[in-house]
Amino acid sequence: MTACAIEPPATGGAGGVPEAGCVITADGAYAARLAPAGDCWFPERWTLDGPEPYAVPLPGNQPEEPGTGVQPMGDGRVLVHRPSASRHLFSLLYPAGPGTGELSLGAVDCPEPGTRLALLPPAPGGARAYALAAGPRSSAVWLVAGGAFGPERLTEVPGRCSGGVWLDGTGRLLALDRELGGRVKTVVVDLERGVVSPLLQIADDSDDRLLLADPDSGLLLIASDAPSPGQERLGWGVLGSGLPVRFPECLRLPDCVVTPFAIQPGQTLVPENRAVGLRVDGASGTWVGTWRPAERRVRHLSAPEGWLAGAGVWTPEGVLRLPYATRATPCGVTNLPAAPPGTQPSAPLETRAPEPSAPRAAKPVPARPVPLQQAPLGRLVTN
Repeated sequence: MTACAIEPPATGGAGGVPEAGCVITADGAYAARLAPAGDCWFPERWTLDGPEPYAVPLPGNQPEEPGTGVQPMGDGRVLVHRPSASRHLFSLLYPAGPGTGELSLGAVDCPEPGTRLALLPPAPGGARAYALAAGPRSSAVWLVAGGAFGPERLTEVPGRCSGGVWLDGTGRLLALDRELGGRVKTVVVDLERGVVSPLLQIADDSDDRLLLADPDSGLLLIASDAPSPGQERLGWGVLGSGLPVRFPECLRLPDCVVTPFAIQPGQTLVPENRAVGLRVDGASGTWVGTWRPAERRVRHLSAPEGWLAGAGVWTPEGVLRLPYATRATPCGVTNLPAAPPGTQPSAPLETRAPEPSAPRAAKPVPARPVPLQQAPLGRLVTN
């Protein structure tokens, strides 16, 4: 048997943001991850939209390297990204009788030193998959699955880009965090027209990144050091609104990394009532937080044992579904109901994680609302 790496896949994301333990389609129907098999790793597909979740292993002819990327498609196949030096190979895996079928899609070459290619988050609809090749001076968006003739280079964006957030339900408008001139600002890329426009520019001397967006309500989760220079903080705004970005004090957890990973979907005229799922990493471990912009507190909940940390999806009804895997339950989902807007959660509904430690003594930096400048997204959609 081919020698296998005994270390798990890397979990360090761009900018120090932890990566999720698995990837879930935009509609929450499927998930994919690299699953352990002894000292080796193989792709695994989870079906989440049935009566009970179940997993289908998709081992290939040899184990995967820890750096292999996986992403579920809307039809249940799993996209696999296998980097090899400056060449990146893409294939689709699917169950085929007792074994695994594999459809090779082709390769993307990144010969320029310092270029990093990674899969972008699953696109709405699940028929296409995209990758971002971020180079020292420019970044390219590639269509790597769902095209007619293999990987296709769609557009190039000046600057080194990271992140990736879908702003609409069709997979046309993609937000990227671009580093240019020593500052990070979010831009939006129209993949049909190849047009790049500014999306998030809170202050001239701030670093501003878009973390999550809900296309239905327009709720945005933002990371910026605009209100506290040198200290990145979490904030929220509404796409297309003239209201300022807010940076709630309750999202400042000392000695913890707070990462939003899911927003409750659904049409609503009150985006501040949408629930948000938070991954909290601290000295005492990793746990789950839930929060609404309209509220001034975070609910701290114990994560299920074996949680694929940072992975989860909200139902429109307000239930947070968290996938987990243990020896006894290799494919499971825990459902956490959100407290109704404007109510305080009762103790029996939650098992509270250890509270974050008290803040270090430091000179307080007052938070201030900052206007959110946005590109004319309506014009990009209709032209």
